[in-house]
Amino acid sequence: MATFKLYRHAVSGHSHRVQVFLSLLGLDTQIIDVNLAKGEHKTQQYLQKNIFSQVPVLEIQDEGKDITLADSNAILVYLGRRYDSSRQWLPEDLDKAVEIQRFLSIAAGKVLYGAGNARLVNLFGAPLDHEYAKNIANGIFTQIENHLEGKDWLVGDHATIADVANYTYISLAPEGGISLENYPNIQNWLKRFESLEGFVAMKSSPVGLNAH
Repeated sequence: MATFKLYRHAVSGHSHRVQVFLSLLGLDTQIIDVNLAKGEHKTQQYLQKNIFSQVPVLEIQDEGKDITLADSNAILVYLGRRYDSSRQWLPEDLDKAVEIQRFLSIAAGKVLYGAGNARLVNLFGAPLDHEYAKNIANGIFTQIENHLEGKDWLVGDHATIADVANYTYISLAPEGGISLENYPNIQNWLKRFESLEGFVAMKSSPVGLNAH
């Protein structure tokens, strides 16, 4: 039986997307918190796991092999290929796989640089342009809102890793001061995702619109 160790930070959206996917797949995982404030991600021991000194990192022992994976979206792809025999989360159909890759890029691009960066400003005082980040977020949210018209999921007729990759930072947008009030399709999509068996919630922080 495979064993899993997830090195994460409790308020990292990248970490959460991997944690929630492991749970959705029913894979029992040991959670190891990395203290970013103390620089644990920059130690030589951690850099051997991820040369880019980022969370998350997933260590897997499976069939006598020791596997170390970094980059949250890459980890989603690996887990979807290796541990989902139904191929629901990452279909073999080329058209759907390509569409999923597009949404992985959106998650790593405009969703991160919009909602993710706006949250960093409020949560950690990151020296980023808050208004610019909010504008990016609202722009991509408008596009996703339109895309979800008449759809339950981002790609196809069931949840995929496209939804996993985009869920966390979109759901945390209010922490960055970005309201989801004008995006009913997105709100309904978030609720559908949260109702999936195995879903685990992200730790909420009292900043932005959640501050009161």
